[in-house]
Amino acid sequence: MFDTMTMTKTVGAGCGALLIFLLGGWAADTLYSSGESGHGDGENQAYRIDTGETLEMAAEEVEQVPFAEIFAAADAGQGERLWRQCQACHSLESGKNGTGPSLAGVVDRARGSVAGYSFSNAVADLGGQWTPENLSGFLENPRDYASGTKMAYKGMKDVEDRANLIAYLATIAD
Repeated sequence: MFDTMTMTKTVGAGCGALLIFLLGGWAADTLYSSGESGHGDGENQAYRIDTGETLEMAAEEVEQVPFAEIFAAADAGQGERLWRQCQACHSLESGKNGTGPSLAGVVDRARGSVAGYSFSNAVADLGGQWTPENLSGFLENPRDYASGTKMAYKGMKDVEDRANLIAYLATIAD
């Protein structure tokens, strides 16, 4: 009674029913939703109740703590753990460059000054020194800080992580 043809028909009927339900759900969602979230965007609502608040949430005022204060409290031990992300391209050995330049003595070193490494024009033209604040800005988003840099790293968003990493790098002498 249960031969191959019967099983094939049963599985086909189940798949067909599932497809009909999926298409029906998609059609209903398309017909009855009125925005990206399905609840309207606030502008196309049928009515509004004025609560005294604007539709756009006011950005919370975040008190910016100076990087120097965060850096003063940084933990080089935590930075050593974060260094593991960097060691694929960089070295802590003076004179040993990898895909990126050696980071031995990088803190307070002149930018673009590692012997034997060909820096991009974006970094070479920056001038000045790699102060902890400058390193933090670069590590946060290298491509925004030095547009045209060869560094492919997307950036380290957490300011405390950046401070910890820079504190660790400051312990590595050239």
